[in-house]
Amino acid sequence: MKIASLFFALAETPALAAPTYVTASRMIDPANGKVVADPAIIIDDGKIVSVGTKATLAAPDGAETIDLGAKTMLPGLIDMHTHLIGDAGVFGYAGIGETRETAMIWGVLNAEKTLMAGFTTARNVGAGDYADVALRDAINEGLVPGPRLYVSGPSIGIIGGHCSDYNILPNDFHMLGQGAATGPWEMRAKVRTNIKYGADLIKTCSTGGVFSKGTVPGAEQNTVEELSAIVSEAHQRGLKVASHAHGTAGIKNAIRAGVDTIEHASYLDKEAISMAKSRGVYLSMDIYNTEYTQAEGRKNGVLEESLRKDAEIAEIQRESFRAAVKAGAKVVYGTDSGVYPHGDNGKQFAWMVKYGMTPMQALKSATSLAAEALGKEKSLGRIAPGFAADVIAVDGDPLADVAALENVGFVMKDGAVYKQ
Repeated sequence: MKIASLFFALAETPALAAPTYVTASRMIDPANGKVVADPAIIIDDGKIVSVGTKATLAAPDGAETIDLGAKTMLPGLIDMHTHLIGDAGVFGYAGIGETRETAMIWGVLNAEKTLMAGFTTARNVGAGDYADVALRDAINEGLVPGPRLYVSGPSIGIIGGHCSDYNILPNDFHMLGQGAATGPWEMRAKVRTNIKYGADLIKTCSTGGVFSKGTVPGAEQNTVEELSAIVSEAHQRGLKVASHAHGTAGIKNAIRAGVDTIEHASYLDKEAISMAKSRGVYLSMDIYNTEYTQAEGRKNGVLEESLRKDAEIAEIQRESFRAAVKAGAKVVYGTDSGVYPHGDNGKQFAWMVKYGMTPMQALKSATSLAAEALGKEKSLGRIAPGFAADVIAVDGDPLADVAALENVGFVMKDGAVYKQ
């Protein structure tokens, strides 16, 4: 049965009256760093009710049984940095021809690919026209399959900045991005607007970037006063703030302003890592995607300027990742999917292990630690009683070969099976 057909068949079926009993050969618990042999779990009404082993936990009367055989069971994965809206194969001037409607259709397809890759939760950090809000709502209403989404709406930043403006367009168009602002009060107004239209978090930029025309990744963007205004407005409304930051000064500015996560974090020094640790700031570092950009970017229309910046920054970021992990900073799983094809999110695990994490640490970064960064540590990221029934399974042992996570064979979200 095709994935889409399977989803709609499930969507037309009433909620299961009976509980579900799931077993496998082994289960990895990244939160506690443990492996459980012959696990068994009971699921009811989309939540995990009980966790044990086949020997200690029997199937309830009338339960639906799912035996995953020799597979390894894990919590559903979390990607903290995605860009689901739009065609991931079109960049630069070619991307100007993509209509808003077309971008949204791609968003629906990308969401399904992400879920089928085992990522049952994701943050979408930056989308025009609140398209990610609409996608989140459609997923929540059961209209389309996709991960549980936390979304930012339009990114907020300076005029001509990386995350907030149409730098690729010439002056003739006289266009400013939806999130472009100047000064603390304008920044506050943008935060209020995003909250009004349904954002779950706020995305800003405190440095330039790789994929924006005319910006420098290491250069500061937004003053500390502007960043502080964004954070203050968001926090008093209960929203977290993610800041795109490649350069060292911009990373420190964002941390001083009180942001919750630093995206990319390419140029870290000892002070920046120490600041992140002492203030509880999470680092989301996309250390895989340069492989795709350098191999396929030119064909996809990526500007030569962006290809150069990507090549210059890649190894520096990876060594910063190594230093952050060694120092014990909170590094969460964020891939920047959209820069490379959706559904390939799991490919970053191998690179995180290559650059200093153990497989268990990498798994924790994409489960319980990511849930903590979302403020959802009591409901997501673990296979434990009371948590959302987000469960995946893979062949083999990811602790022996973390690349096993690139091919997820079973996906359950909120107790519903999407891939088996």
